[in-house]
Amino acid sequence: MKTIPAIVVGTGFGCRIHVPALRAAGFEVAALVGRNEERLARKAADSGVPAWFTDLDEAITATGAEVVTIATTPDTHASLAHRAIARGCHVLCEKPFALNAAEGAALLDAADERQIVHMVSHEFRWLPERALFGQTIRDGLIGEPRFLVMDQFIPFCADPAARLPRWWFDADAGGGWLGAGGSHLIDQVRAWLGDIHALSANLLTVSDRKDVAEDSYSVRFVTKSCVEGSMQQSAGAWGQPASLCRCAGSKGTVWIDGGKVFLADSTGTRQLEVPPELALPQAPAPSDPAPSDPASSGRAPPFELAPFTRLAEALKARITGQAQVGGVAAPTFRDGLECMRIMDAMRASAAQGGALQTLA
Repeated sequence: MKTIPAIVVGTGFGCRIHVPALRAAGFEVAALVGRNEERLARKAADSGVPAWFTDLDEAITATGAEVVTIATTPDTHASLAHRAIARGCHVLCEKPFALNAAEGAALLDAADERQIVHMVSHEFRWLPERALFGQTIRDGLIGEPRFLVMDQFIPFCADPAARLPRWWFDADAGGGWLGAGGSHLIDQVRAWLGDIHALSANLLTVSDRKDVAEDSYSVRFVTKSCVEGSMQQSAGAWGQPASLCRCAGSKGTVWIDGGKVFLADSTGTRQLEVPPELALPQAPAPSDPAPSDPASSGRAPPFELAPFTRLAEALKARITGQAQVGGVAAPTFRDGLECMRIMDAMRASAAQGGALQTLA
């Protein structure tokens, strides 16, 4: 089977995560695309990528690429994805994959019209503890799921002097922790329990920053399957990271603690073992292990590389028509659109003091 040539747009997270994950999945990374020629040349050399371009169309023509992965700021995602789709390329786009639901719907329509494979980078679906958590619910081990809580305290943004990607705090660029981190948890809730029917939300800044997009959010919701839930996440909390992820059902409760999954029911409490199909591959070595720009690539947590490799494998499987590895449903533009609808509703609710929003 011939190697599929791919282009990575973006030289920060794109070089650190996309490039090695694509290679591990069997793609040929033919080129990088970015805006700064000096940085492009340096990153291409550091990552062992043979070519670089400042224009995506030129890159596709020169390399014959069949796949484009996008790891740029959210305000550029739609225009880049539309250009790749128009050239008939399969697309893997970082989250949030659009600025709003209208932009996301247009992307999905364009991708479906060209019949290309489309995915959104919600790679954490493949984290073994999250995949097993969802499998436990689907297998009926807690009975009918009725109540979900997901809370996280993260110190990413607590120190205002910390070097972080600028777009995280720029609302016009699609920034804010709702998009940067919350989109992953929203996608996870949908993967576990289906679509959200109604919600009430607030967006806030916990860290000592002024006039920036939010670093924290809080939402209460009910799914279309009548599960009550709440989700709170702050990336501006000093101290060690802490999290709570627990779902109670009519016959039991499942939760994650320290990367392990536990189930309690009438027979007692036990730890669940991760089945082989949900285990992650050994993460490939980063192609850019010593980034010179920590604001864009050095902050990528190392645990992302193995699940992102599974995402890249799922992309290749869809393109080649092979069976997918990993026992997890791959996130598509349709999932990205539903995530955008929820985020739009959360922003609308927050703008109205937490007013109830109903999703169609």
